[in-house]
Amino acid sequence: MEKTKSVLSVLGRLINEVVSFIVFSFLDLLDVFLCVGFKVVDFLIEAEWKPCYCSSAKEAIMSSGKILVSEQGESKMVCCLSSSKLQLEEISDTLYTRPSLASEISRTTVEELKKLKVLLDCRTKNDKQGKSTGTRRSTFTINSTIIEFLQGKIGGHPTQHIPRWSDCDCRTCNSWSLSCKDSLYVKTEGARGKAVEDVLFVHGFLSSSVFWTETLFPNFSESTKSTHRLIAIDLLGFGRSPKPADSLYTLREHIDMIEEVIQQRKLKSFHIVAHSLGCILSLAIAARHPEAIKSLTLIAPPYFPAPKGEKATKYVMRRIAPRRVWPLISFGASLACWYEHITRIACVLICKNHQLWESIAKLVTRNRMRTYLIEAFFCHTFNAGWHTLHNIIFGAASKIESYLDIVRNQSTCSVTVFHGKDDELIPVECSHAIQSKVPRALVKEIENKDHITIVVGRQKAFARELEEIWKRSSSSTH
Repeated sequence: MEKTKSVLSVLGRLINEVVSFIVFSFLDLLDVFLCVGFKVVDFLIEAEWKPCYCSSAKEAIMSSGKILVSEQGESKMVCCLSSSKLQLEEISDTLYTRPSLASEISRTTVEELKKLKVLLDCRTKNDKQGKSTGTRRSTFTINSTIIEFLQGKIGGHPTQHIPRWSDCDCRTCNSWSLSCKDSLYVKTEGARGKAVEDVLFVHGFLSSSVFWTETLFPNFSESTKSTHRLIAIDLLGFGRSPKPADSLYTLREHIDMIEEVIQQRKLKSFHIVAHSLGCILSLAIAARHPEAIKSLTLIAPPYFPAPKGEKATKYVMRRIAPRRVWPLISFGASLACWYEHITRIACVLICKNHQLWESIAKLVTRNRMRTYLIEAFFCHTFNAGWHTLHNIIFGAASKIESYLDIVRNQSTCSVTVFHGKDDELIPVECSHAIQSKVPRALVKEIENKDHITIVVGRQKAFARELEEIWKRSSSSTH
């Protein structure tokens, strides 16, 4: 019996590999055709060729805060601002180095030919050249799209409030530009005054503040609402917050916007509750304010410690988006992470028409089901979703470890991690990896719950658990 199961398991993996190869080879080609199609449509509607990450790569050389861009023997200086270097360092290489199966084979062949050439070359000649040139300047490959984004930002152009043709322009999605406010949308409930305890809620990827306000907020007890101020934010690019078309949605941009909320609300000491991608941002906030955090509650944190010698960005991308058709959530993640133009098609069909889908959902269910999740997951632009995914989940992968070190060594806040045992997107091992970095962290595995149902569907129980965490942390502080 065990031998039969083993054979079936191997056969299943083989079938998954073969089918995945065929499907993703087709998707590689489809994305190329969509790239051309979008460029034509963008030009016809917006009278401008819009850049994408399929463009040819350029070499960017960092020297004294200057960016020198060279291609085909021609060079030009983009800027000489030191801040631009920081901006470039926060851009994930997964944005512009996502090889297809065909290109992987081609790259391997080229590398082997290069190795053969090196063996045939005279090593002594190379040694002499190395001595004469001295230390080389650090170089890295960067996509021309990033250069164009930075040129716009460095040039001092104002934030673009005009939505693209492929984005929704409804009052919910574009309310920030209609009110001329460039700060995050904040929903606040509960007590007010100097004696209250503040709780900051940070949602995950492709979500918004309604993930908290429609689930947990109504289920907190009256005593909690009378002593706690509940603050839920829409992250930059999501929900009703600003969605600037010229933003790269880097870690620094997201954190700066959250910091503005902290300053505006005068949060001196507060609790944090975060889900998924929000856990990365919350750890960054906790690292900036280790003394201010009373308790840190992380739900399904995407923390994948990269093995020694592995590049963190690529390792995390392979773990979350393995380019496999099964399980289905991995297939969906692979589509979202690897294919820029297929993802944009999904945004045109779903996000741009979220009001239509909400109306259909109400009609089909006869309004028996609240449709807040449609607003939560669909109110964002492609630009915001694409850049946030790569620059935060993948791009910040190498920084999480340092954040955890600060939480462990410089903060005394309680750390509680919740994870659904059935979570196929972010495995439970991620939470245990956090516990290995912060030994005082308490990991709670929830049976029969996944990445979303860890909160949605058990909001009453989860509200009680949060209240207990805040109560314990407050009593220990006193």
